[in-house]
Amino acid sequence: MTLFIVQALNGIQLGMLLFLIAAGLTLVFGVMKFVNLAHGVQYMIGAYLGVTFAGWAGGFWAGLLLASVVAGAFGLALDVVIYRHLYRRSELDQVLATFGIIITLNEVTRLLWGSNPLDMKMPELLSGSFQLVEGLRYPIYRIAVMAAGLAVAGGLAVVVNRTRVGMLIRAGASNGAMVEGLGVDIGRLFRIVFGMGAMLAGFAGVLAAPLVSVEPGMGDNLLILAFVVIVIGGVGSIRGAFVAACLVGLVDTLGRSLITDLSHAALSATTSARVGPAVASMLIYLVMALILAIRPTGLFPARA
Repeated sequence: MTLFIVQALNGIQLGMLLFLIAAGLTLVFGVMKFVNLAHGVQYMIGAYLGVTFAGWAGGFWAGLLLASVVAGAFGLALDVVIYRHLYRRSELDQVLATFGIIITLNEVTRLLWGSNPLDMKMPELLSGSFQLVEGLRYPIYRIAVMAAGLAVAGGLAVVVNRTRVGMLIRAGASNGAMVEGLGVDIGRLFRIVFGMGAMLAGFAGVLAAPLVSVEPGMGDNLLILAFVVIVIGGVGSIRGAFVAACLVGLVDTLGRSLITDLSHAALSATTSARVGPAVASMLIYLVMALILAIRPTGLFPARA
């Protein structure tokens, strides 16, 4: 039970990071109909900028603020220089171009910061742990990551559902051509959405930096999970992205932990060490296939 509680909390924490990445990606995909494979690079850039700015400014909080803003600005710069020329191109062109950006930025990162993993110190305020139950302590920082994800989810829900900008975003996701025909500057709307998505991905990268090694290509695997999240939740839906991110985080974390342990009962230690992780890595895709078989548009598709 102790192992289950710890892994469940770790799964929720992973889910919050996935939500921060997937929220921006689902808006870009839903509103702009733009397949941006390079969205995971924004997560990596945010982590590297967080480490750099924390060293320059002398603290985690300054690094978090500066890195999130600069990551958003960097995303906007990519949009102006490259992405806007791809909006009306085919999905294949978008995939090939953004995949090229992934390769390019990973190599540029190696040139600027080197190939060795970097570490980022947790803030002193959140560096301790507290007792959940007798004999079980849990890091405060991981709880803070969950709280940050919940706060962002609440803020996005208010922006998307209760503000004029959110109304335009929802309208653009439903029928972008009609919104443009009514006189709305669709290019400006796209830039707002893209900048918001880039900033959220960079914010997630800084939050994850004290928990993982900051290295080139660190966002590639999370990008795959983020696409799974938006497919399960429903393209363009913030609520769907939140629910699906929690589900994927729990299934992935609990699966990797429990299936390997359960396989020891039927297989040898060597075989279970190979089979367990392999089966666990398929779980989220099996869950996605099952959900899509029942609800092809996802759990909470964006309202038309």
